[in-house]
Amino acid sequence: MTYLRKHMKLVLVAAACVTIGAAGSAIATAGAAGTSSTATTTATKTSHARGLLARRAVQGAVVVAGRNGFETVTFSRGFVQSVSGQQLTIREGTRKATYKTVTLTIPSSAVVRDNRQASNLSALTSGQRVSVVEGANRTLVVARTVKTP
Repeated sequence: MTYLRKHMKLVLVAAACVTIGAAGSAIATAGAAGTSSTATTTATKTSHARGLLARRAVQGAVVVAGRNGFETVTFSRGFVQSVSGQQLTIREGTRKATYKTVTLTIPSSAVVRDNRQASNLSALTSGQRVSVVEGANRTLVVARTVKTP
């Protein structure tokens, strides 16, 4: 569980940086100095956008400073389409919309969680919501069964 928390914080920090950068760019592009009420409104929107971005992010890559230099951490979120050996095919996107379909090669050393239980890659089934976080030396696959409305 510590591994998952460590990387989720990393993804959230990256999402926050992207959001703050976009907000700063929007403010700079807007032109001259704004009033204090505009700054307060922008800060509130930025805070809300950070949470929204973290919940709605589908795919991304973040470069972080590690103990031995810089590392790239990537993540993909979507739905399991199929599992074949160490190949995991994911339909990235939401229930109603598809961003793209990717096939990831998951190393045998990956940590796999299925509905909050330790598992293996072959136990994942089509239609499950899945998040894959890949770092330089570690891979984490977290899947859960989607509740039907």
